[in-house]
Amino acid sequence: MTWIKKLGMEYPMIQAPMAGVTTPEFVAASAEVGLLGSIGAGYLSAEETRDFIRKVRGLTDKPFAVNLFVPENSELNQEQLREAYEGLQLIGEKFGMPFWKVDLSKSEFDEQIQVVIEEGVKVCSFTFGLPDDKAVRLLKDNGVFLIGTATTVEEAVLVEQAGMDAIVVQGSEAGGHRGSFLGELKFIPLNELLVDVGATVRLPIIAAGGIANKAHMDGALKAGAEAVQIGTVLLATDESGAHSLYKKAVLNAEEGSTVFTTAFSGKTARGIRNRFMDEMKTAPMAPYPYQNDLTKKLRAEAAKQGKPEYMSLWAGESVHLTEAGTVREIMGWFI
Repeated sequence: MTWIKKLGMEYPMIQAPMAGVTTPEFVAASAEVGLLGSIGAGYLSAEETRDFIRKVRGLTDKPFAVNLFVPENSELNQEQLREAYEGLQLIGEKFGMPFWKVDLSKSEFDEQIQVVIEEGVKVCSFTFGLPDDKAVRLLKDNGVFLIGTATTVEEAVLVEQAGMDAIVVQGSEAGGHRGSFLGELKFIPLNELLVDVGATVRLPIIAAGGIANKAHMDGALKAGAEAVQIGTVLLATDESGAHSLYKKAVLNAEEGSTVFTTAFSGKTARGIRNRFMDEMKTAPMAPYPYQNDLTKKLRAEAAKQGKPEYMSLWAGESVHLTEAGTVREIMGWFI
């Protein structure tokens, strides 16, 4: 496990790069207690990514990672977009906004790669796919440690072939978006996936999904992982950037309260079941990232008006074990 020491981690643990939740304070706090802190830069522009990196550097001298979303070639179908927008009108009317301006997202992935290099970040992880050979060579030539994400054995093989240095194996228990990028979605329990991936690839494995305490961590390490990635268990910490209503929902969640949905972003993700998910079950949907663009202002208005039943409350299967406290206090559960 020399790679763990090389990355400056005191413990074999990574703070999950939860885009939209990670703040500079959160990443720095994670790094300071011995985890590998991670910036969730998936929704940021290149300059926002640069600014975020510099803010984290102002709070800690410990290493941290930047996580990027690999862009997908989703064709923009105007008719499909219009139908999905109209399908959201009834929800918009609940907030007094029957119509709202939608800004369609544009990936700055290549520019973010340059920022990672220019800012001297030493760890970069990827979700929703893999960077091309040119990007991999460029990053490696600049001494960046690369981490891919896989939800199946087949994806794990591609992560290894792409030249990644380690792999996050995401079990079906994980909260937030599935990191899937190959073929039909599969929902494989973490321990089963760890055994199968470990028998197939030689990369160091990082286990993700439902890890909320030392027993969970020890189980994942015993099943073949060299490190674990934790997210939901840190959502309600003081340093987390999650909205107060989001934190409250996480702390009040009961066992079995999470489900998979595509309603918020067009991509399958696990979160606490709420009214938005139920009302959108038969609604027309735009593909990711356009559904995410369409619902962005609705979700922001829901938070503003105090209506968590219309917010995206991403969380893993072990959400019922989450408690409030500082990152340091929650880390005490694992050591």
